[in-house]
Amino acid sequence: MAKPTTWKQLRDRSVAWVMAGSRTKSLARIVGIGVGAVGVGVLTASYFMEDDQHTKRQFARVAAAEHLNQRPNRPLPNREQQLKSLGSETFDVLIIGGGATGAGCALDSVSRGLKTALVEMDDFSSGTSSRSTKLIHGGVRYLQKAILGLDMEQYKMVKEALHERANLLDIAPHLSYPLPIMLPVYKWWQLPYFWFGIKMYDLVAGSKCIKSSYAISKERALELFPMLKKDKLVGAIVYFDGQHNDARMNLSIALTATRLGSTIANHTRVLSLLREKDESGVERLSGAIVKDEVTGREIKVKAKCVINATGPFTDSIRKMDNQATKEICAPSMGVHITLPDYYSPEQMGLLDPNTSDGRVIFFLPWEGRTIAGTTDTPCSVTHNPAPTEDDIQFILQEVKNYLSPDVEVRRGDVLSAWSGIRPLVQDPNKTDTQSIARNHIVHVSESGLVTIAGGKWTTYRSMALETIDAAIRACNLEPKHQESQTDGLLLEGAHSWTPTMFIRLVQDFGLESEVAKHLAHTYGDRAFSVAKLAALTGKRWPIVGRRLHSEFPYIDAEVRYACREYAATAVDIIARRLRLAFLNAQAAEEALPTIVNIMAEELKWSEAEKKRQLAAAVQYLQREMGQNVNRASREKIPINLTKSEISEYVKRFNSLDTDKKGYISLNDLRASLKTNGERVSLDQLHDILKEVDVHKHGQVEFPDYVQARGQDVPGETLHEILKEIDLNLNGQVEFDEYLQMMAAIKAGSLSHSRFAQLAEMAEEYQRKKISVDRSGGGL
Repeated sequence: MAKPTTWKQLRDRSVAWVMAGSRTKSLARIVGIGVGAVGVGVLTASYFMEDDQHTKRQFARVAAAEHLNQRPNRPLPNREQQLKSLGSETFDVLIIGGGATGAGCALDSVSRGLKTALVEMDDFSSGTSSRSTKLIHGGVRYLQKAILGLDMEQYKMVKEALHERANLLDIAPHLSYPLPIMLPVYKWWQLPYFWFGIKMYDLVAGSKCIKSSYAISKERALELFPMLKKDKLVGAIVYFDGQHNDARMNLSIALTATRLGSTIANHTRVLSLLREKDESGVERLSGAIVKDEVTGREIKVKAKCVINATGPFTDSIRKMDNQATKEICAPSMGVHITLPDYYSPEQMGLLDPNTSDGRVIFFLPWEGRTIAGTTDTPCSVTHNPAPTEDDIQFILQEVKNYLSPDVEVRRGDVLSAWSGIRPLVQDPNKTDTQSIARNHIVHVSESGLVTIAGGKWTTYRSMALETIDAAIRACNLEPKHQESQTDGLLLEGAHSWTPTMFIRLVQDFGLESEVAKHLAHTYGDRAFSVAKLAALTGKRWPIVGRRLHSEFPYIDAEVRYACREYAATAVDIIARRLRLAFLNAQAAEEALPTIVNIMAEELKWSEAEKKRQLAAAVQYLQREMGQNVNRASREKIPINLTKSEISEYVKRFNSLDTDKKGYISLNDLRASLKTNGERVSLDQLHDILKEVDVHKHGQVEFPDYVQARGQDVPGETLHEILKEIDLNLNGQVEFDEYLQMMAAIKAGSLSHSRFAQLAEMAEEYQRKKISVDRSGGGL
């Protein structure tokens, strides 16, 4: 008689079956997903029935769009020309909102042959579209609900998103790319369950599947993701989604629209909507009064149709149309944080499907750093959403749950933190408006205002398609092409881009390889236009391309090029043209003086305007990129220092406070830097003073600095060093503030500090009195 199967044997068999790619039939028997299997059958049948018709439509659209896929030769009109066009022409369509959806509407409209205008009150993608998780995805969790609940609506939503995912990867290959994402499994029975669900994700994608998912052993999982927690780890599932630079993608959509003839204007706010009576005496919208926020000028824009694509601000435009209309937006705030690159492998993301609040959290490599998020908290609509300490701590705790105990997850490693408002909506087309719409809604008011709201980044194109279809019907527009032309329509920079294009940039211009790769993957085939603006470095190599910050591949030419792409403020540059604010808020602040100086040359700013721009950008970093919450978190750290540590810090503090005033001022810092700069090695100067930029060109030339050692250190550099620790913002550092900072460093709430390094250097100099001859390379 055979022995009964034990739980251990059953577990081992299930793992073996998954590793061997066992049939779905066997998996269903193991995990008991009878209902899921029925759901799979029903939805899969629907999939194959619909897919054939969809493919036929797609071929027709792509064939019709082929003539648009030649690289546009139309130069970008400057901002003044765009504003002149707004006031002097009559448009078929006026779109309010320059996020992904609004820009997508502009591209869909103009590619059909409609005369199109778009206005945005801030900058393109300044709202939710630049604050996403940076993924192009179909929604794994929605598919799970569709299968288990036999929910055809959710299934169609996932299927649509997977098609759009593939399309985005095709039309902007320089900005988007496949990313493997690991789903670690810590309970043996979950391994076949998750494997089955992810395989269904691949099946629904069909021919649009990026790469097939696969299961791996515990050993292989730790090899691919070494910082993963290994205790109780059974194995992992790896699947593929897309990733992109969301703000640049948004801008590329808008630029493609204007290359094809659309008029676009950022920093242009809608003040009111215009109305005229039609032939039957009914009042219909006929345009808008807008205000150029740069000059203050008001412009009357005439249009046959007005489209509201303002995301979280949907209701404010709807109320301009009809003050009595009910609000439909239910805003929800999502917070992300940026961590150093060593928190994740360079080419592998992580999915946490079981957070403590039921939300899915992603942990992803992006632009040389690691981003983690997002949270989901109801909020009010605001132009300046700010991250909260509670959200940051929640994300850090979830990250800690999945990483090895060897990896110390420190609060001080949060380089930036930002929040975006997700515009969840109630459908005004339905009588029951209590439930939130699962996807997006398109609504046409009595006066003809077409509102597109909800949805997600990945489906921006299909949302735009629906919106323009509705606009054509509602406003009796006459496009050259009834069908949308954007499926397969290449975006700005994609036409002649290749993965090896960066080599030509290195060879033709003398750029660093890292910089050339960055330019190629950001601007595509327009990278050569950027490189032509790069300044000479004065070095043997690289020949051109002065970095704005030593830790990032951004160069001076990008600021100049951004001004030609409608960047009008310093925040436009650090947040969206470059992603510096999102990657490292402190580094963004350090690069600001150089950026503002270059913009002043391009845009003819006065000294007063330069100061205003600098102050506004600093305020943006403090409020919206997490600097304020970072500072506040340090103030809450208890001063848990030993007697010997306090004694050592007293010496360091006194070495800077030479006059025994009880505080340290800017003059103390200046005196210390000048004194020590003549007696320490260049290596030490490099460690301490790398932010000092004597020539204001975004690079630190230490031989030049030493040559100018008799001059004062730049005041803004000293001010930034002092501000790191000046908690009460009185322009000086007291001893208790210094101890608070050192306690924060010890607790991991602060990763490093230039002020702390400076104090240590000053104390060491006082103790050793190193002579010039024995300084090991000093002067």
